[in-house]
Amino acid sequence: MIKEAFGKGATNEEAIEAAKNELNAPWDADVQVELIKMAKKKTLGLFGGSLAEARAYYEIPDEIKQAPKKQVKEAKAKPQQKAGKKPEEKKPELKKVEEAVEATAAPEKEMFVGEASKKAEKYIRSILEGMGVGDISISVSEDDEGVVAQLDCGNDYGYIIGRRGETLDAIQYLTRLVINKGNDGYKRVSINAGNYREKREETLRELAKKNAARVKKYGRNVSLDPMNPYERRIIHTTIQEIEGVDSHSVGSESDRRVVITLAEGFTATNPSQRGGRRNDYRSRNNAKSSVASQPTRAPRSDSAGTNLYGKIEPKN
Repeated sequence: MIKEAFGKGATNEEAIEAAKNELNAPWDADVQVELIKMAKKKTLGLFGGSLAEARAYYEIPDEIKQAPKKQVKEAKAKPQQKAGKKPEEKKPELKKVEEAVEATAAPEKEMFVGEASKKAEKYIRSILEGMGVGDISISVSEDDEGVVAQLDCGNDYGYIIGRRGETLDAIQYLTRLVINKGNDGYKRVSINAGNYREKREETLRELAKKNAARVKKYGRNVSLDPMNPYERRIIHTTIQEIEGVDSHSVGSESDRRVVITLAEGFTATNPSQRGGRRNDYRSRNNAKSSVASQPTRAPRSDSAGTNLYGKIEPKN
């Protein structure tokens, strides 16, 4: 079974991103994209022009999709076991479902070194040499769907990865363009330096959990920094696992970011402190100003000047 979704955008990239967001696929799904219609700019900025249209899809095996539902129904119908009794044996129907799931489990993909991986290794090596990286070790392999490259560069990891992985992502993007140029099929490219991708994913998941807790406590939306599609997908997947919060993407191209919001039907646990430290700062300033406005001494009476000028009496 194939699950698909369509999206539109002012640019090809926006249309593809809109289709992926509409598809809302699991993080481990093998999502494929297809550009149905390319964007056309308006003539002189006024006439004509059209939006780009894209299709995103992935395949769901029928047996794997149906198995969890049957297991859930069986678990609900099963009564609680009392102490001292032996656990009941699984019903034949449930055993058949579990066997079907195990039989249809996706086997590990066989990796090999082909023309695409050789081309990718040559291009990556030329970039790193041009950057002045001396100690280079590149391990590249591929399967029918993509190319995977692992870089070992001694002490130059930070130089190759760049700020938040921007340099590594740029090398990955350029390599994907090179190996797919002039080819009928499309292959994805994944480049990792050391264990940066794993660490970055862990950091993003912690970031999503931390900001989700803030949203649930104060009820205020949190907008994260701009991220690439891969990183935004990690945030969305993590938020889906947390009850009480939702997420969506705003912006376009390099400025596209994730916004975490309170889910419909949920209320914040401490909405009175929405302002946080800012409100505390204002309240302290207001208290100081009220104290400063109060007189520090009692007003002088009319008789306070008698010691200096003597008593003045009207003439008869």
